[in-house]
Amino acid sequence: MDVNLRQIRAFMAVARFGSFTRAAQLLHLSQPALTVQIRQLEQGLGVRLFDRNTRTVSLTAVGRELIPAFQRLLQEFDAVVVNAKDLAAKRHGVVRLACLPSFASTVLPEIIAGFRRRHPRVSFVLKDAVGKRILSMVRGEEVDFGIGVAAAEEPDLETLYLMQDRMHVVFPARHPLARARNVSLDNLRAYPLVLMDPESTVRALVDAAFARRGRLAVPACEATYMSSAIGMVRAGLGVTILPSTAMELRANPRLRSKPIDDPGLTRRIVIVRKAKRSLSPAAESFIDELLAATPGSRKDARPRLVRAA
Repeated sequence: MDVNLRQIRAFMAVARFGSFTRAAQLLHLSQPALTVQIRQLEQGLGVRLFDRNTRTVSLTAVGRELIPAFQRLLQEFDAVVVNAKDLAAKRHGVVRLACLPSFASTVLPEIIAGFRRRHPRVSFVLKDAVGKRILSMVRGEEVDFGIGVAAAEEPDLETLYLMQDRMHVVFPARHPLARARNVSLDNLRAYPLVLMDPESTVRALVDAAFARRGRLAVPACEATYMSSAIGMVRAGLGVTILPSTAMELRANPRLRSKPIDDPGLTRRIVIVRKAKRSLSPAAESFIDELLAATPGSRKDARPRLVRAA
């Protein structure tokens, strides 16, 4: 016969009061029901826990030895229940997410700060990553969800639209592009290009835009980090193309930026999550916060779940 927590609580109550009558009152049970639970516990353990007669109830030697172990078990179980209730109420928890560096360094920190003001015991684990790595971490459940760029349809992933992110050209303040009213890809052909790593979503977008015009984007220099690309532009090695969310666009007074006049140089920033996977209450609540706080996402209602496109 299995031993259960109700039987253990019954045993601890009788041991505490030395009385079936008082223990039954505490547990809101009839005395016969309490007696049945103690008998079932003794049968399940195969030992006698109490010596009792019509007047007294006393613990056996085995009963006394079991009290510390049962006490720890009940304390640990009660702690688990409290912890689960706290998680459900978002009083504490951990939100793990992977995010594009440009979004992670600009839009995201303020949203996290606002969320933590309301839920100070929720902590965050943020992993900066490029597009393909974000999808891999979501698939492998290394993170709860990712913030990346909408790609081809992935049957095991679902996305929620956040915002549009337009590409800008970044150049020195006295560069000829500073005088141009509009900047197109054709304008950029005249200047050396500092492009991002081929694994990045920014580079994929730039390569595709040039390819649609029948041209190849040939870099004078390549960089993995946007800060490195900015350093190369500052050193006069060329101009670079970065997303509007990049902190680097506003970080250096010696540089300027302008949006590129090409509809293909716009990327859709989305939340990526594993299909049919439930997240913790804290993670679900933070996703709602992202949707409400991010420019371009629907604020009147939670957007419906759509496939990546």
